[in-house]
Amino acid sequence: MPGQTPVPSSSLTRTVARVRHPNFNTGTYELCRPGATESSSGETRRQGKITKTGSKHARRLLVEGAWHYRKAPARGVTLQRRQEGQPANVIAISWQAQRRLHNVWQRLADERGKRRTIVAVAVARELTGFCWALARAD
Repeated sequence: MPGQTPVPSSSLTRTVARVRHPNFNTGTYELCRPGATESSSGETRRQGKITKTGSKHARRLLVEGAWHYRKAPARGVTLQRRQEGQPANVIAISWQAQRRLHNVWQRLADERGKRRTIVAVAVARELTGFCWALARAD
């Protein structure tokens, strides 16, 4: 996560992926742990709010991390140093997350004129999915 040291990032990934249930081994179930909700039927899909269920610590880290996606993604010296020795698939997921979450921020804040606090929570909700993907990466 941009703007975060490895300790909060790994703490968040562990919190999001903590629950493993054989009947609910999907992203939707895992997203519900820190309080993100989602429902779908057929062609429509509705992303709900981040509720106050689940880990308060994870929600705080998600929203705090979401604010860093306002700026365009870039691979600076610090990020390159942090990514040394990491698996290529994890780096690919993280780079995809940075680009997508920045685009979500821009679309909601600039194009739709949403308040920044609402945009931060929406980006935090999507960030949960990328944390789940990183926790599941082999």
